[in-house]
Amino acid sequence: MSGAALGLEIVFVFFLALFLLHRYGDFKKQHRLVIIATLLAWYLCFLIVFILPLDVSTTIYNRCKLAVNSSPAESNGSYVTLAPSKQKCFKPWSYIPDGIMPIFWRVVYWTSQFLTWILLPFMQSYARSGGFSITGKIKTALIENAIYYGTYLLIFGAFLIYVAVNPNFNLQWNQLQTIGIAAANTWGLFLLVLLLGYGLVEIPRSHWNGAKRGYLLMKTYFKAAKLMTEKADAEENLEDIMEEVRKVSESIKYNHPLRKCVDTILKKCPTEYQERMGRNMDDYEDFDERQNSYPSEKSLAKLHKQVIYSVQRHRRTQVQWQILLEQAFYLEDVAKNESSATRQFVHTFHSQEPENKIIQYFYTPTVEWYWECLLRPWFYRVLAVVLATFSVIVVWSECTFFSTRPVLSLFAVFIQLAEKTYNYIYIEMACFLTIFFLSICVYSTVFRIRVFNYYYLASHHQTDAYSLLFSGMLFCRLTPPLCLNFLGLTHMDATISHKNTQPTAYTSIMGSMRVLSFIADGFYIYYPMLVVILCIATYFSLGTRCLNLLGFQQFMGDSEMTSDLIDEGKELIRREKRKRQRQEEGENRRREWKERYGNRDDSTRSRAVHTDQKESSFSETNTNRPLSKYTRSNGRTERDRIELLQDAEPLDFNADSVNDDPLESDSGR
Repeated sequence: MSGAALGLEIVFVFFLALFLLHRYGDFKKQHRLVIIATLLAWYLCFLIVFILPLDVSTTIYNRCKLAVNSSPAESNGSYVTLAPSKQKCFKPWSYIPDGIMPIFWRVVYWTSQFLTWILLPFMQSYARSGGFSITGKIKTALIENAIYYGTYLLIFGAFLIYVAVNPNFNLQWNQLQTIGIAAANTWGLFLLVLLLGYGLVEIPRSHWNGAKRGYLLMKTYFKAAKLMTEKADAEENLEDIMEEVRKVSESIKYNHPLRKCVDTILKKCPTEYQERMGRNMDDYEDFDERQNSYPSEKSLAKLHKQVIYSVQRHRRTQVQWQILLEQAFYLEDVAKNESSATRQFVHTFHSQEPENKIIQYFYTPTVEWYWECLLRPWFYRVLAVVLATFSVIVVWSECTFFSTRPVLSLFAVFIQLAEKTYNYIYIEMACFLTIFFLSICVYSTVFRIRVFNYYYLASHHQTDAYSLLFSGMLFCRLTPPLCLNFLGLTHMDATISHKNTQPTAYTSIMGSMRVLSFIADGFYIYYPMLVVILCIATYFSLGTRCLNLLGFQQFMGDSEMTSDLIDEGKELIRREKRKRQRQEEGENRRREWKERYGNRDDSTRSRAVHTDQKESSFSETNTNRPLSKYTRSNGRTERDRIELLQDAEPLDFNADSVNDDPLESDSGR
C-alpha cells in the first residue's frame, strides 16, 4: 500500500478540481490557457489540503522509529519493537516512503508560488486586454503589470542593499529563501484570518437559516429585486455599447486598414446585433481620410474590451435571473405543499429539463414531500449545530495553540492522544476533518465575496476569465499559511511545540522561521487571535450594516429599504409566474388542438399541396409558350403606371401663368 493512497488522492483531487471549474467556468467559450492555468492553481491547492494528513501520519511513524533507534530495539516485519517496554511502531497503511514527500511538496509549493505571483497576474491583464493580436495583448499586459512587478523588485532590492551594507547580517541563500517564504506566508495569513473569521460564523448561520422556509423566500424576493436592477443596467449598458459599435462599423468601410479590427469586435457581439448591423452596412462605399475622422486602433481596443465585458455581464444576468426564478417558484411550491393532506409534492411548473428515470423511480412525489417538508429542515438544523461546534473549537484553539504546558488546543490534544496508541486511521481522519473544515470556511468565502463587478464567481458557467484567474491567485496565496496554521493548531510545527523532534516534510521545505524571530514568535502566534473579533463582528452583521449605511442594499430584517425591495421582488416573481402560466396554457391548447384535429389538418395540407403542384405545373406550361408577351410582373407595372397617370393633376393652359404647384393655381380642377 506504500504510495497507493498518495496516487488515489492525486487522481481524486484532479477530478474534484475539474468538476468545480466546469461548474463555474465555460470550457467552450473561454481560452484554453485560462482554463489550464485556473485548473492547475485549484488542483495544487486542493492537493495540499488532501495530502497533508498523510504527511502527518508518516511523520508520527518516523518519530517513533527515531525513538526506537535511539534505544535498544529489535526489528520484526513491518513494525519495530522497543526492547524494554515492548512498544510497537506499526507502519501506517498510507505510509509514504522516505524522500518522496519533500520532493512532492517542493514541486507543488514553488509551482503554486510561480502561478500566484508571476503567471496568473500576467494572464489576468492578457485576458482583459482588448488588443486584436497576441503581440498587442502581451504588450498591454506587460505595461499593466510593470508597476505590480516593479514594486516587489524595489522592495526586494532595498532589502538586499540593507543586508549587504549592515555587517551584523550574514545571510546565506537558504536564509534568503526562508525570508521570501515568510513574507509570502505573512501576507497570506493576514488575508486568511479575515476570511476565516467570516466563514466560521456565516457557514453555520446559513445552514440554520436554510431550515427557515419563510426566511429563504423573503431573501429570494430581495435578491430578485436587486438582480432585476442589475439586469436592466446590464441591458442598458449593452445597448449603449452596441450603438457605439454600430457607428464605428458604419464609419469604417470594407477597404479601411482597421476593418479587420471592427470585424473582430462584431464577432464578439450577440447574434441579433450582428444581423442588425449587417443589414445596415454598405460595403460598396469607399472611405475618404480627408472627409471623415476615424477612430484609432487604441480606441478600438478599448471598445473591444468594453464589448467583451458588457456581453459577459448581460449573459450572466440573464442566466442568473432564470435560476433565481426557478428557486423562487420552488420555495413557493414548498410553502404550499407543507399543508397538503395527500402528502405528495406538487410542482406548479414542470421541469424544463428531462429527469433521470432512476431518480424518478426512487424520488417519488411522496418521498419528495417528506424530504422537503419534514426531514430537510431538521437535517439543516442538526448540520448547523455540528458546524457551530466545530467553529467554537477552532476559535478556542486559535486563541490557545501557543500554550504547550498545559496543552490547551483541542486539536493538539486529539492528535497527541491518538499518537500514544499509534492509531493512524484516527490521526488521518482527525487531521482531514480539521483542515477540511478550515478550508471550507476560507474557500467558501472566496466563492461568496463579490467586489462590485471586478471579481465575482458565478455558477452555471457564468464566471469570466478575470475572476477565474483571480480566484486561482487567492487560493495559491491562502493555502500555504492555512496549512501552517493547521500544523500549529495540532502542535506538529516545531516552532510552536518547542520540541526537538522530526518536523513534517511540509514544514521542512519552509525552512526555519527563527531567521525572523519577530514573525515566528510574534505575528504567527498572536495575530490569529483576531479571529475572535472578526467572528463577533460577523455574528452581529457589522459589515452588512456598514455597507447598508453606505448605500449598498443588504438583506436586513429591520430595514425599511429591505421591506420595499422584498415587496418589489414579490411583485416581479408574481408577474413572471403569470407569464409562464400563460405560456404553458398556450402550449397545452396547441397540443390539444394538434391531437384533436391533427389528422384533419394533415389531409387538408395534402390537398393544398396537391393543388399547388397543379397550379405550378400550369404556370410552367404557360411560361414555356413562345407566344406569351407579358408576364405577371409586367402586367403589374403597367397597372401601376396607369394609376399614376389617373392621379395626376390637370393643368389649365388658359391661365395667365403656370405655377409649379397646381394647388396654388387660381383655376380649380
